Amino acid sequence: MVKKLLIANRGEIARRVIRTCRQLGIATVAVYSDADMKALHVAEADEAVRIGPAPVAQSYLQVEAILAAARATGADAVHPGYGLLSENADFAKDCVDAGLTFIGPPPAAIAAMGSKIEARQVMRKAGVPVVPGSDGAVADVEEALRLAVDMGYPVMLKASAGGGGIGMQEVRDEQTLRRAFSANQARAKAYFGSSEMFLEKRIEAPRHIEIQVLFDRHGHGVYLGERECSIQRRHQKVVEEAPSSFMDEDLLLRMGEAALAAGRAIGYVNAGTVEFLVDAKRNFYFLEMNTRLQVEHPVTEFVTGLDLVAWQLRIASGESLEFSQSEVQRDGHAIEVRVYAEDPIKMLPSPGTITRLELPAGQGVRNDVGVEAGSEVTPYYDPMIGKLIVYAGTREEAIAKLTSALDDYVVEGIQTNLPLLQRIVSSSAFRAGETTTDFINRL
Repeated sequence: MVKKLLIANRGEIARRVIRTCRQLGIATVAVYSDADMKALHVAEADEAVRIGPAPVAQSYLQVEAILAAARATGADAVHPGYGLLSENADFAKDCVDAGLTFIGPPPAAIAAMGSKIEARQVMRKAGVPVVPGSDGAVADVEEALRLAVDMGYPVMLKASAGGGGIGMQEVRDEQTLRRAFSANQARAKAYFGSSEMFLEKRIEAPRHIEIQVLFDRHGHGVYLGERECSIQRRHQKVVEEAPSSFMDEDLLLRMGEAALAAGRAIGYVNAGTVEFLVDAKRNFYFLEMNTRLQVEHPVTEFVTGLDLVAWQLRIASGESLEFSQSEVQRDGHAIEVRVYAEDPIKMLPSPGTITRLELPAGQGVRNDVGVEAGSEVTPYYDPMIGKLIVYAGTREEAIAKLTSALDDYVVEGIQTNLPLLQRIVSSSAFRAGETTTDFINRL
């Protein structure tokens, strides 16, 4: 088992990893920027090392500084969390080359899914359904226009690299595509260093449903059920739940087997998530594979009773999965909402100092947060300050518990999206399970 773990991340996910490490008796090392000197993850780790100034490119993306911190503290493993360097194949390889255990998949598996174009090609060969679209990168706007006519509008213009909706746009006509192509190409180049673009046929008002998988180093793989992540704004998830009210056992079986096939096709090891779009007729299409721990992993932990971070560490240490697919048990219903420091109407970041923070409590209520009263939310990092997760026996009971918890959630000093979350949860569409990706636009 890992003895000392450096967490190459910040905020709530760093605290989440520290919590499991304490339970397993693993020492922890935090890294921090100047802006995070007084952050909770720094105080809670056994050791902490400064890695640079506030801007993320000068701190949390500084591979050499992170590796130097691991050497200086005697860490034998690195957990990347999510975001930042978590899906950077070069970083994973640098960790391995430095003699560190990387808590995640092999670098080659990360690289295979790092390009959406290559990922589509791999999935096709593995027999996993993919959204109809271009076979490879689109050379220029003229080729994009020809393909769009062949496919029929609307289409999705997408960047091959990166994620988070950057470089992605729905396009419904030729004029919009002409404008969108160069703009999204430039954004992709600036954010990810690659301007490669491709086209997919737009699946109208789909569900965004993902399958959590675990693979050990001994050839065993299981899927732990689905998460419904359809409620999004600007292609960023806002509400996630498990199980999905839309799923049935046959669809889960087919999607679960497809997710395992996707993992096996790239030699996957550790925890991962295969994301799909599902249309109204229950046809599903591969979207991407997240080669890391997901933000929404707590809902799966609630319904399965498994600690996914613990299993990440155990698998990375060479242990075998101790259960088969038939032994995976799921019970009850869990819902997660992401709490952002942002204007709830304009959906723009709202940095500042949190003057008051009161979190809801009670059985089946979990708060994964990276802040406290007095914490400063800076403009340097993602504006998510935490996650509220609830669990109950049924979806109806979970919604009631979430409604009460949101009423008890108090944040002062900054704006948050709590009013938006309350509107979502109280809406008749949400309660009826009508949670397609156009939900917020319809609301």
